[in-house]
Amino acid sequence: MRADNIILGIAIAYFAWRFVSAWLVRRRLPALMQEGAQLVDVRSAAEFAGGHVPGSVNIPLDEIGLRAPELDSQKWVVVFCASGTRSALARHKLKGLGFGKVLNAGSWRSLR
Repeated sequence: MRADNIILGIAIAYFAWRFVSAWLVRRRLPALMQEGAQLVDVRSAAEFAGGHVPGSVNIPLDEIGLRAPELDSQKWVVVFCASGTRSALARHKLKGLGFGKVLNAGSWRSLR
């Protein structure tokens, strides 16, 4: 098998995993909201102003470390952005800060 086929296979598997994991989060969202989940949009303030999920708060990715204390670390935190990449980074950062219940929902458009 050629190296480019291996790389292509890995890329397909990665994006399939991202899609399925975000879909599973969105499926659980109604129950999570009943438990008091916090919706966090990690896009820039300008992107957020252009449209966002009702009830979400905007904490841009580059501010997540400083503003994490605004969130309740005992409740679910559902992060999302434009494509799922920044929210994956935000999830990782929050987990590193001691948040145990953090989920990446991928794109904010899929939550509307």
